[in-house]
Amino acid sequence: MPTPTSAPCPCGRGPAFNACCGRYLGTATAAPDAESLMRSRYSAFVRGDVAHLLATWHASTRPATLDLEPGVKWLGLQVRAHRAIDAEHAEVEFVARSRVAGRGQRLHERSRFVREGGQWFYVDGDFPNKDKW
Repeated sequence: MPTPTSAPCPCGRGPAFNACCGRYLGTATAAPDAESLMRSRYSAFVRGDVAHLLATWHASTRPATLDLEPGVKWLGLQVRAHRAIDAEHAEVEFVARSRVAGRGQRLHERSRFVREGGQWFYVDGDFPNKDKW
């Protein structure tokens, strides 16, 4: 179910969805950095916005289609690190919590992003060994 635009942003950073991630979903406004793009992608998962997820996925790794897992309730996002590698590459490490069929889950990922034509794109990610953190 879509988040009302005046509700708190699902990513946890902004006071209202429309003033935070909402300005990047379904608009021509590009996220200013990889962390903002990653947060908007989390919000897109919460809202079921497959179009935004595919549009912000780099063409070299983008799937032809994307089917979201039914029944997922997203519970929160924690950004652990945002590292600019250079002007066109960055990494964002995050933990996203969710619940499916009453079971809690954690997605811990170190995502890679690239900027092309002034727009950031998600490329891929690794799942760090939690024992290292």
